[in-house]
Amino acid sequence: QVQLVESGGGLVEPGGSLRLSCAASGRTFRWLTMGWFRQAPGKEREFVATISWTGGMTDYADSVKGRFTISRDNAKNTVYLIMNSLKPEDTAAYYCAATERVQATTRGNLYDYWGQGTQVTVSS
Repeated sequence: QVQLVESGGGLVEPGGSLRLSCAASGRTFRWLTMGWFRQAPGKEREFVATISWTGGMTDYADSVKGRFTISRDNAKNTVYLIMNSLKPEDTAAYYCAATERVQATTRGNLYDYWGQGTQVTVSS
């Protein structure tokens, strides 16, 4: 089992920045592919970003490319999502996810472990 705990969400004005963190425990973190997903009210969950075991492979949703950066610190068992130039349409609950099955996947159904989520609201 893997336990994931997200933090760092909040209210931010358009154009602002936030850094989300996800602390993992229960498995060897360096063997976990990590991902971030989000879900806005009334919408389906969507992929945001993913990072491979070593951090050498990353992928992003087109809607966040150039604005969001995913990174990981294997010494701290933590993955981060740095979000810049935030827009109102980025408002959602953000979820951290982990899998041991594949590297850097965008497919939510391949992630086996999920956090409880952290709310990000972008509004003036």
